Amino acid sequence: MKKRMAIMLICVLVLLGALVGFNLFKAAMIKKFMAANSAPPVTVSSIKASYQTWQPQLSAVGSLRAVRGVNVTTEIAGLVREVHIKSGSHVKAGQVLVQLNADSDIAQLHALQAQADLAQTVYNRDKKQYELKVIAKATLDADEANLRSTRAQAAQQAAIVEKKTIRAPFSGRLGITTVNPGQYLNPGDMIVTLQDTDTLYADFTLPQQDFSKLAIGQTVALQNNTYAGKTFTGKITSINPLVDTATRNVQVEAEIDNRAGKLLPGMYATVKVDVGTPQRYLTLPQTAITYNPYGATVFIAKPGAKPNAQGKTMPTAQQVFVTTGATRGDQVAIEKGVTEGEEVITSGQLKLKNGTPLIINNSVLPADSPNPTPQEQ
Repeated sequence: MKKRMAIMLICVLVLLGALVGFNLFKAAMIKKFMAANSAPPVTVSSIKASYQTWQPQLSAVGSLRAVRGVNVTTEIAGLVREVHIKSGSHVKAGQVLVQLNADSDIAQLHALQAQADLAQTVYNRDKKQYELKVIAKATLDADEANLRSTRAQAAQQAAIVEKKTIRAPFSGRLGITTVNPGQYLNPGDMIVTLQDTDTLYADFTLPQQDFSKLAIGQTVALQNNTYAGKTFTGKITSINPLVDTATRNVQVEAEIDNRAGKLLPGMYATVKVDVGTPQRYLTLPQTAITYNPYGATVFIAKPGAKPNAQGKTMPTAQQVFVTTGATRGDQVAIEKGVTEGEEVITSGQLKLKNGTPLIINNSVLPADSPNPTPQEQ
C-alpha cells in the first residue's frame, strides 16, 4: 500500500513539474515572440533645441510712392507742334517737354503790347499837359486806368502764351509718352508721367495697439520680391494723427533712399520696424509642435535603454508637454517643457508614441527660417 502511495506521489510531482515547466516554456516563447514583433523603428528628422536672439519687430505690407511724382498735363487746349522728350529719359526742372502751337496767341500778345505802349505814350503826354494845367485831373486818371488795363491784358495774354510751352515742374524720370506732333490736346489730357525716384515713401498701416511703439526717426527694413534677400533701409518720417475708424489702423510713412534706382513707385513691399530691445528665446521649428485640445506637445529623442532583437540600441520617443510663446517666421519660442540641447523630433510625429524606436535621418529638414518667403515649385 505504501509503495502505491509513493508511486502516486511521484506521478503527481512529475505531473506538477511538467505543468510548471510547460508554463515557463510558454511564457518564454511568448516573451520571445513579443520581442520579435515589437514596434518597428520610425524614420524621423530632429533638431537640438537652442537659444536664439530675437529682435521684436512690427511687420506690415506697404506701397511705394515717389516723394515727388505727377502726371504732366496741359492747362489749356492746343495743337502739339513739337515733342522735346523721349520716353524713359531724365529731365531737369524747367526743361521744355512739349510745345503747343501758339502763333495766334503770340500775335494777339503783340497787339495788346502795342496797345499798352500807346496807352503809356498817351499817359505821359497828358501828364505833362496836366502839369501845365491844360487838362483836367479826370482825363489823366482815365489815361492811367486805361494804361493799367492794357498792361493787364498783355500780361494775361503772355501767361497764355507761356502755358503753350509745357515744362517739367521738377527734375525726375519720364515715363512712356504717346503724344505726337499734330495731336490735339484738351485741358487735363496726360502727356507723360514724371517721377523723382531718388527718394521714395513707403506707406503702410499698423494696428492701433502698436501706436505706442512707433516714433519719428525709427529705422525700418524694407524687402521686395523683385530683389530676393536684399534689404533696403529707411526711417519713419510721419505718423498719421488720425486712426481709421473702419479698420482701427494708423498710417505710417517712411522715407527710403533710392538713389540706386532699384525700386519704383507703385511697388509693394514688406516693411519691418524694430521696436524694443532684443529678447533671447529657446526656439524650435513650428513643425515640431503638435497642437491638441489638451495642450501642445513635442517628441524628444531619448537614448535607448536596451538593445533590440538585432542587438542594436536605438533612441526612443518620449512625448512631453510644452508651453509655447512668440512666433517668428517658421520658428516658435518654447517657454517651458524643453531644455537647451535636447533632441526634438521635427517630422514624422504622427507615427510615434512613447517608447517607439527611432531612426534619425536629417538629410531633409523642415523649414526653420525666421523670414520665410514663398517658394516656387
